[in-house]
Amino acid sequence: ISLAEACRMTLNELVEWVKGIPRTLPEEMRPMAASICESFLDASVRLLDLGVGYLSLDRAASTLSTGERQRMQLARAVRNRTTGVLYVLDEPSIGLHPANIVGLAGVMKDLIADGNSVVLVDHDTQILSVSDHIIEMGPGAGSAGGRVIAEGSIPEIMKNPASRIGPFLSGKADVRARKQAEAGKIFEKGRIHLSTGRIHTVQPLEVDIPKGRLTVVTGVSGSGKTTLVLESLIPGLQAYIGKNRLPDHVRKVEAGGIRQVKLIDASPIGINIRSTVATYANVHDELRKVYAKTADAKEKGYKDGDFSYNTGKLRCPTCDGTGVISLDVQFLPDVDIPCPDCRGSRYSRAAYRIRRENAAGEFYSLPELMDMDITDALTACNDLKTVRQRLQVLQELGLGYLTLGEETPGLSGGEAQRLKLASEMGRGQEDSVFVFDEPTIGLHPSDVQTLLQVFQSLVDHGATVIVIEHDLDVIRNADYIIDMGPGGGEDGGRIVVTGTPEQVKACRESVTGKFI
Repeated sequence: ISLAEACRMTLNELVEWVKGIPRTLPEEMRPMAASICESFLDASVRLLDLGVGYLSLDRAASTLSTGERQRMQLARAVRNRTTGVLYVLDEPSIGLHPANIVGLAGVMKDLIADGNSVVLVDHDTQILSVSDHIIEMGPGAGSAGGRVIAEGSIPEIMKNPASRIGPFLSGKADVRARKQAEAGKIFEKGRIHLSTGRIHTVQPLEVDIPKGRLTVVTGVSGSGKTTLVLESLIPGLQAYIGKNRLPDHVRKVEAGGIRQVKLIDASPIGINIRSTVATYANVHDELRKVYAKTADAKEKGYKDGDFSYNTGKLRCPTCDGTGVISLDVQFLPDVDIPCPDCRGSRYSRAAYRIRRENAAGEFYSLPELMDMDITDALTACNDLKTVRQRLQVLQELGLGYLTLGEETPGLSGGEAQRLKLASEMGRGQEDSVFVFDEPTIGLHPSDVQTLLQVFQSLVDHGATVIVIEHDLDVIRNADYIIDMGPGGGEDGGRIVVTGTPEQVKACRESVTGKFI
C-alpha cells in the first residue's frame, strides 16, 4: 500500500498491518524490518492503552477533542522517556470510558517510574483511587470553598470526616440518586424507533428508546455513540417532527407524540462578555423593573432601561458597561483587565446610590446584587416572587455558587449545560426529547448526584432523556442502557447489549458491563 493509504488507516488497523510486514519480506531483510516495526509498535502501545486506536494518522490535530489531544501529548511524553519533569494534567479522564482510564493510570505510572512527578486535577474516582496523595479543596464551590479540607493517602482520605470525596472512594456513598423504572415497565409509556444504514464505522442499526425514561448511551471511545445519537437520532427526529426528508443514512423513525428535540451540549453560551448569568436566566430584566420603581430611582427620573449596563445611563462610561478595558501590548494580543473605575461591576457610581430595601430590612443596590452569588442573591431577593423562582431553579441545578454578573462565555461546559436547562424546568415535557452529551464533565461525584436529580425532574414531567455518558454513577442510575462497541472504530459500531444496568452487567461481551 502507499504512504497515503497507510495514513488513512486507523491506528488499530495500522498496528495489525505492521505486525505482519516482516513475514512478507525475504529472510535476510526480516531482522531489520522487525526492528523498525517494533519501534512503531512501542510508540503505538500507549496510544492504544489510552483508547485512541480509532483515530487515523491523517486526522487533523485541530479536529481532536480536548481529551484526545491531551492523551496524544501524554503518550508522547512517555515515549520521550523524560525524567525530573513535573506534569500537570487537567482532567485527563474527560471523555474516557472506564476501560480507557485503566490505560491512563498505566501511563501515569510509567511517567513516575521514569523519575517524573504528576499532579492531576480530576474528579473521577477511578483515577483518584490509584493516586499516592490527594489534596481536596472545598468544602463548597465559589465563595463557599477555596481551602484545603482534607489531605493524605487514599486510606487517610477515606477516614477523614471532613472529606467530601472520601465516601465515594470508599464506596460508602449512596450513588443511587433516583428510583429507576422496573425492567418489565421500561416501554409502558411508548418508544422511539430508529432504523439506520451504515455510516462511518457504524453498522446498520435497529434501536428502540423508551419514552419518558432516562436512557444512557455507553461504549468506549470511537464505538459509535456520537454517530448514533448526534448524527442519526437527532437529525432523524428533527426531520420526523418537521415532516421533512430523513437523512440519507436514516431509514426510518417512529416517534409518535414527540414534537421537539433539544440538544443540551457544552458549547459556550453567548459570544461576548455582555452575556451574564442574570441576563441569560431572565433575572436582570426583572431586577431592572424593580429598581426603577424605588423612591431613589423615581427621584432621579430613572427608568428600567437606564439600569441596563449595555445601553442605560447608569452603565460605567469608562468601559461602556463591559466591566473590562483592553490594553494594547503592541506586538502581543490585547490584554483585558478589570475596569479601574467600576472594578468590573459594569455600573457607574450613581447606580450604587439607587438602593432597595428588601423584606428583611436590608438595603442593596443593583450592582451589589449582581456581585452576589445565586445563593446569597436568593436570600436578598426572597420577597421578589419572579426573581426568587428563577434563582431557585438555578440553585436546584447546582449553580448556587455562580455570581449573577458572571460572564456566560467563561462558564465551564457542565455549567453551560445546566444553565441552558433553567428555562425548561418545572413544566410538562411529555412531547420533548432532551439529549445530553457527557454532562458530567468537570463535575464532582456529589454534583453528579444533583445532576441526576435534574434528570429525574425532567422525567417526572414526562420528558424522554437521552445521555451520552461514561460516568459510572450516571450509568448505574439509568432506566435503560444502549451499549455500543465492543471496541472503537471498525471493532465497534454495533449495539452490544440493551437493557437495565443489571442486564448490561450480566452481558459478558459488554466492556461497560464489567465496570457497573
